[in-house]
Amino acid sequence: MQPITIQEPSGRDEIVRELRALQENSRAFWSDFPTHEFFTPFGEAWSPADNVRHLLKSNRPVARALGMPKALIAVRFGLSLGASASYEGLRKRYYERLAAGQKAGRFGPAPLEPAEMNEAKRASLMVDLDAVFRNLASAASRWQEWQLDRLRLPHPALGKLTVREMLFFTLFHNLHHIENVARKAQAA
Repeated sequence: MQPITIQEPSGRDEIVRELRALQENSRAFWSDFPTHEFFTPFGEAWSPADNVRHLLKSNRPVARALGMPKALIAVRFGLSLGASASYEGLRKRYYERLAAGQKAGRFGPAPLEPAEMNEAKRASLMVDLDAVFRNLASAASRWQEWQLDRLRLPHPALGKLTVREMLFFTLFHNLHHIENVARKAQAA
């Protein structure tokens, strides 16, 4: 099982391209697990299904926020006067937070009942993940380049981020979970 890589984006079109590629590649990655393995935790760590459920909980609010009126985003979360961090710079900052003990908090997946751990639930999760990625890419494509650096959104661990930074986070956060699961699956 190989982790997924992307080309480091900077502009809106590159971000949208990588969101669409991540949608396709993550679907294939999560589909590689037989259903019973998909729902089986890696020791004390989350199962692949738990990782997907966490990603849904963290990606949905971003997709919703990107669809909000931009004036409302400006009023609710403020404007950025500085430049956005680079993809790699923001990624590094997030990994520093993780190293300092940052946890998923309210974005962690709630335990599933054994009766929920079936092919129908798995299919439902995959449909939901596809829909979230489509919504993210579609919403991101409607933003002007300058707006990505001017408007901000709140992040529970990183504080207020520009929209560009939030999209960077969304990309590497999904990759982070795929890499973790790939590493754990390989070790198992």
